[in-house]
Amino acid sequence: MTHPYGSTDQPIRPRPGTDRLLVVVAVAAEAEAVLRGAPAGRVTVVAAGVGPAAAAGATAIALATERHPLVLSAGIAGGFAPRAPIGAVVAADAIIAADLGAQTPEGFRDVAELGFGTTTHTPPAGAVALLAEATGAVVGPVLTVSTVTGSAARAAELTERHPGAAAEAMEGFGVAEAAARLRVPALELRTVSNAVGPRDRAAWRIGEALAALTDAFAVLPYDRLLKEATGG
Repeated sequence: MTHPYGSTDQPIRPRPGTDRLLVVVAVAAEAEAVLRGAPAGRVTVVAAGVGPAAAAGATAIALATERHPLVLSAGIAGGFAPRAPIGAVVAADAIIAADLGAQTPEGFRDVAELGFGTTTHTPPAGAVALLAEATGAVVGPVLTVSTVTGSAARAAELTERHPGAAAEAMEGFGVAEAAARLRVPALELRTVSNAVGPRDRAAWRIGEALAALTDAFAVLPYDRLLKEATGG
């Protein structure tokens, strides 16, 4: 059966020598943090740019250029307090496009409610469990937004629509959407640099979050994750 964008019914299997995890980040500082932690030869890192569109495009190109059995959207993020405080690691059990939809007189309606597509990708549960076990991550939904939250009212609106949300970032849904078109499983791993809510740059801890990202990639169970992804 033929699928849009040339995808197939079966997950893409790695060719010999391509047993690396594809890691998609937004910016160079995140890429450097990942590479400081990851063992040599275990990851291909792509700095895609900021936002879901850039992330989707870069992920699709990377997967078309060289096959990988698993994609991981990674980087720093805002955390929803108190669930994911500054310095925490978050593993997504749902990757959600939180602002993809329409504003109506009755409030926000996402594209799934409108009948135009999906807003959620669900990573493989076994792989999420491995991430959490290895890194001590908080497990919960990670919201993808095109406009970062900068007020308490917006944070409250998001948590009302997405109870239990752990973090907010800008690329995960784009990565997961591109990977899904090619039947490649996708995960999202974030480290928290700031609280979601009123924008206070003085309270951000970007250096600490990048260090936590390095630490996370130093302890990832690469072989077990890849085995889980390919069903091997």
